[in-house]
Formats: sequence, structure tokens, C-alpha cells
Amino acid sequence: MTPSRLVRLGLIAVLVIAIIVVLRWRGTPQPEGEAGISAGGRLVATFRTEPTNFNRLVVADPVARLTGLLTQATLLRTDPATGDLEPRLATDWTGTPDGLTWTMNLRRDVRFSDGTPFTAADVLFTFRALYDERVGSPLGTELRVNTQPLMVRALDDHQIVLIFPAPFGPGLAILENLPILPRHKLEAALGDGTFRTAWAATMAPSDLVGLGPFVLKEYAPGQRVLFGRNPHFWNQDADGRALPYLDEIDLVIVPEQNAELLRLQSGEADLIADAVRAEDLTALREAEAAGRLQLVDAGVAIDVWTFWFNLVPNAPATAGRPWLTSDVFRRAVSHAINRQAIVDTVYFGAATPAYGPVTPGHGPWYVPDLPATPFDQGRARTLLTSIGLEDRNGDGVLEDTRQQPVRFSIITRRGEPDRERTIAVVQEQLRLVGVAVDIVALTQPEIIQRYTSGDFDAIYFGARSSSRDPIANMSFWLSSGPFHFWHPGQTTPATEWEARIDTVMQQQATTIDPAERRQVFAEAQRILADHLPALWLVAPHVTIPMSARVRGATPVIFAPSVLWNAEQIHLAGASR
Repeated sequence: MTPSRLVRLGLIAVLVIAIIVVLRWRGTPQPEGEAGISAGGRLVATFRTEPTNFNRLVVADPVARLTGLLTQATLLRTDPATGDLEPRLATDWTGTPDGLTWTMNLRRDVRFSDGTPFTAADVLFTFRALYDERVGSPLGTELRVNTQPLMVRALDDHQIVLIFPAPFGPGLAILENLPILPRHKLEAALGDGTFRTAWAATMAPSDLVGLGPFVLKEYAPGQRVLFGRNPHFWNQDADGRALPYLDEIDLVIVPEQNAELLRLQSGEADLIADAVRAEDLTALREAEAAGRLQLVDAGVAIDVWTFWFNLVPNAPATAGRPWLTSDVFRRAVSHAINRQAIVDTVYFGAATPAYGPVTPGHGPWYVPDLPATPFDQGRARTLLTSIGLEDRNGDGVLEDTRQQPVRFSIITRRGEPDRERTIAVVQEQLRLVGVAVDIVALTQPEIIQRYTSGDFDAIYFGARSSSRDPIANMSFWLSSGPFHFWHPGQTTPATEWEARIDTVMQQQATTIDPAERRQVFAEAQRILADHLPALWLVAPHVTIPMSARVRGATPVIFAPSVLWNAEQIHLAGASR
């Protein structure tokens, strides 16, 4: 090859390299690693309810909880994705072997959103407000052990000692929902008795001072709650950059879920208030395939709707049908239900069959080998026959020994298509074994009225939980609990097995060894599976939809599924 030829090739190579460099310099897309995070921009999310108060100590509704997560900070938190305790305003802690006394070190050089330094005095003030009877805090009721409050004292400006009145299984995790409030802003209100209204929804946004990643910028009733970046937020990312990445979060009030979805699909919103409904999955999967949305399976829900019977002794509603309160009858009904068919036809595969109130979403608390009642129509018929229920007149419906048809009603919530379709499937499956079911669809207030008055045969409904830990659901497990659905509020346990569950649940609540707690709770689950006072059918998968531009999110099964970690969220293409 001639020298001139080599020179020409060399010039061409240099030119190609130069073009590549120029293209990259001009913004040719590169894989987005940590260094490629785009800070700035406004994320738009929808919410269905109006705020009434921005003080998490005063109200426990979802919008107050979300506001608290955005504008306030806690001493520590449980990572909802892993279950691990994470330091927040407390950097570390040490405890005594009995788990009663904890010494916690607080972050230094931390400032509230108005620039005021944070110290241990703010922690002490928060606990004082928490347990003040005039405040009547719902959190104050929760943050007790054996009905007794926790004690806290300061060793200096950045070290506190926390004392439990008795052994408590979850330990410091009890603090995960407690926002640390600014003493300098609220102490006067606590003193003069106006604490409950100091941060009402009518307040000036600048009065809401906190240690969280965002500040309240604007509240327009019926329209939006706008949050802006807190320039004094204490947290940083792995590269030392100040968080949060976003400049603003616009929480748009959209009361109706169909309207929320339209905003999401049209690009007007980045997030919606809840997980995807089963009936919306097909349309959203098409939008995901087109690149407009992203769908994330956050895992199996821990909130499983419960199908329970009225087991209150001598209840007028069930009089004359002793089979309705029989363990054998409930077991037969459970065997007659094809849970996989419900998963396939109602939830389009996005659910898991459930045989108890604890699902795989509960992580280490879940016991996969509990006694189950798999779909088996033959077994169901045999059990029904064993308690004298037979088709005596050949009409396809069983009769009892008094010639009364085996028929009962199931109340469910109106306007919840997946629940209504589930019960319709159950109705058809029970018809195939000779049990007649009437479906009664009511509003939520009507269901609660029927439940509290005991005027029902069976109900398909449920209550939400905010934690995997069984201690968060004691009102279900204990016989005295208001959500002990089949026979709530018992003065003394009505059965030996319920008394045993009471003992077991109290034991796990006061045992500080995690492995022992799981072993003890497994016994409670086995007792429940043996007696089946209620049935559980499916555990839906929590599918979270987001706009395609959302980055850094870690959706979880708890609400708020995405904004629980809002400081880490960023938007593709944003710039500050």
C-alpha cells in the first residue's frame, strides 16, 4: 500500500472519530447510570381524596400519611421492599439485651425546611404531643406497648434514650410512622390547645415546616396539592448529590379511578393513587407495549379480601340453619371453590390462590405448607353429606334434615368489579355441589352497618394493613378485636381454639427473637387453617402503572406504592 493511500485512510479514520465525538457531545442517548440521572422537573400524580389536615399526628387518612412522607422525616423506617430497618434522622442505635432500652444517635447539621436546626428537643417535643390527651393522636394509640407509652429522654442535643415499658416483638420498627415535628413551630399550639388545628388544610403553606424531601407550596381545594423541593433536605445519593432529584410533585385531586387512568394513558399524569384493577390490565398492557407506560409487578398483596361467615352464637340472622356455623360446611365450601379459575378469569392471571390471610407478600411470616383445601368437588359433596345435607327432592339444591334448602347470602361491595365477579364465580361453583348462594351488593357504609349489627349470613370484604408484621393486625387475630370478623369483640374467647390463638398472638408480640416470633405465629396460622372460620380465595398481584419517563422508583405492595421513596425518583429528560 502506498504512503499516500495510508495517509488518506488515516485522515478518514480521524474524521470518523471526530464525527462520533461530535454526535456524542451533541446528546446521542447513552445508557442511564447513576451519573446520568436527570435532576429537576415536575412529577404529576393523582389522588382521590382532599386533605383535611396536614398533621400526621392528628389524622390517619391516606393523604395525611402521604403528606407526612413528603414533608416530614422519621427516626428510622422499615424498607417496604426488604423489611430491613434503615436509619433516617437517627444514624445508629444500640439496645440492651432485653430489648427495653435503646440509645439512638441523631444526625448532626440537619435543618428544618425553614433553616432551623434539628435537635433532640424536637424528638422530645414530638413524643410529648403524641401522648397529649388533648391531641388525641391515632398514632399515640398505636405507639404503645401493653397500653403504656414509650419513654424518651435526651442525653445531649444529638443523642436520645428510648425506653419500652415491656418487651415488644417488632422493637424499634414501632417508630417507622412517627414524623419528628418542629418544636419551634408547634410548641405554642400544643401549649394553648390548638395543636389539632395548627396544620389544618386552611393553613398557609409556609407554616408547614418539616425535615422531609419536599415542602408544601400550594393547596387549591378540589384541584391540587403542590409540593416543592426542600433545599435543606439532609439526604444525599451515593455520589454525594443533594436529594430529592425532582423540583416539584403535583398531587392532582381526581376522585374517580376511571378518570385517573385516562390521565395516565394520555400522558397528563405520571402516577395514579392505587394499583391497577384487574379489568384495566389488558388496556394498560397495550399502552406498555406501545412504550407509553411501564407496568411493575410489585409482588403479592398482603390485603386479601376475606370471605367470612356469621359465627356469633344464637345470631338471629342464621337461626334455623345450624349447618351454616359448622366447621365441616365451611371446609366443604372451600373445597368446592376453584381458586385458580378465579385467578384466570377474574384477575387475568395476576393473582395467586390463597388459603389463609397470610400471603407470600408477607415474606418470612408466610408458611407455605399450611393445611389447604384444594379444589375437589367430590370431597365437597362427601363433607356436605356427612352433616346431613342431601338433594332430597331432586331439584339440584341440597336440603337439610328439616327439608329446608341449603341457601345463604353473601354480601359484597357494590362498584368493585373484581370482587363482584369473584363472588359470581363462587356462586356458580357452589351451585355445582348443590349449595344455593344469593349475592347482595351494598355500599361500604351499608356493609359496615350490616356487619356491626350482625345482620348477615356471610360477607366478602376486608381491611387494609400497612405492615407485614402480624402485630399490625392484632385486631383480626385476637378474639376481642373489632376485626375478628366472624365473631368480633368477644369478652372471653368463645372457643378453645380462639383462646389458644389469643395466647399465641400475645406471646409473639412480646418475644423479641425474630425466629421465635415467626415460629409462634406459624402456630396461630395452623390453628386458623384447622378451623376455617373464614375463607380466603386469591391474593392479587400489586401491579403499579407509571408513565414511561419515571425513573428511580421502587414500587412496593404498600400504599403509597411509589412515592414512599419520592426523594429517589427522577424523570427521563428533566433538567434543572
